[in-house]
Amino acid sequence: MKIIVFGATGNTGKRALAQGVRMGHEMTAFVRNPDKLYEQQDRQIAEQVKVIGQDILDPGSVFAALAHQDVAILAAGHAGQGEEFVRIVDNMVSQCENQPLFSGRVWLMGGAGLLDIPYTDLIGNQLPGFPPAFQYHNRNLDRLRRTALDWSVMCPGTMIDSKEDSPPVRLHLTAEVLPLPFPETIRELTEAELAGHLFSRLQELDVAYEDVASCMLNHLELAGPFKGKRVGLAYRSETPVR
Repeated sequence: MKIIVFGATGNTGKRALAQGVRMGHEMTAFVRNPDKLYEQQDRQIAEQVKVIGQDILDPGSVFAALAHQDVAILAAGHAGQGEEFVRIVDNMVSQCENQPLFSGRVWLMGGAGLLDIPYTDLIGNQLPGFPPAFQYHNRNLDRLRRTALDWSVMCPGTMIDSKEDSPPVRLHLTAEVLPLPFPETIRELTEAELAGHLFSRLQELDVAYEDVASCMLNHLELAGPFKGKRVGLAYRSETPVR
């Protein structure tokens, strides 16, 4: 497949780029600073990547880069950028919509606070104590819900570097809901109590950058099981794959 990674020098983007090359995909990197990419990737990977060094907020550049691509991984920007993050995502999504030579499979990076809490009608980002900046993820999700594109939002918890000596673990995936087991009594908690409960379990949502990238690259098909879904992932969970 032909895959373009926006934000290909970020922690997730650079891993998706390298893994995509190893899997045999035709990879394109859209970056602000090409020199940084060449510093990050080994020569064998870098030589197999088409690199576009342009401004992510320039509609024409993003539109042109999307031509003939099968998949777009939108890993550019972060919630700490505030309104600029929303503009970045809106521009990428808009150009995916506008480009007639783009087939329409989109992965966007979000966060675990976008996922439903079982037995409630809440998501983490609505609870007291969650960083206000996470609301920008909510707005990006709302933007995707207004499009006809074939999209998914990756919603990891804290992403960490993988450890070579770590024992093998099974990655559990969920659609729409947090990938953690919850008792039905969770519905009886106040929002403040629920927030405290979630904060006490955040480490259960730690996941390696490499596994986040792999999950996206393993679900590239159009109209797949995660079309129009928020996707959660965790290692230590009794929740079955949905």
